[in-house]
Amino acid sequence: MEIEALQMTPVKMQAESHLGEDEPAQTVPAFGEYLKNALGEVNSLQKESDNMSKALAAGQVEDISQVVIAAEKADIALQLTLAVRNKAVEAYQEIMRMQV
Repeated sequence: MEIEALQMTPVKMQAESHLGEDEPAQTVPAFGEYLKNALGEVNSLQKESDNMSKALAAGQVEDISQVVIAAEKADIALQLTLAVRNKAVEAYQEIMRMQV
């Protein structure tokens, strides 16, 4: 019995990657831009809470829970902003205390 060599044809692989290597890299916003957007969001929550409170005082709001929810969202966002600011100030002060 004679054994013949296998005749291999070149195989072209064409498959799409599930890891997204072919997609263009997404641009990541700079830290300053991210911070600016976050502060804008906090500001908008504060304004929304203020508008809801004014509407409640004018008698235009039927559901008081919406006013309370808006006020709590604004308060939590402000507390988080203050906590981040305090940590940033602490980090800056720690860096300034380092001896070169």
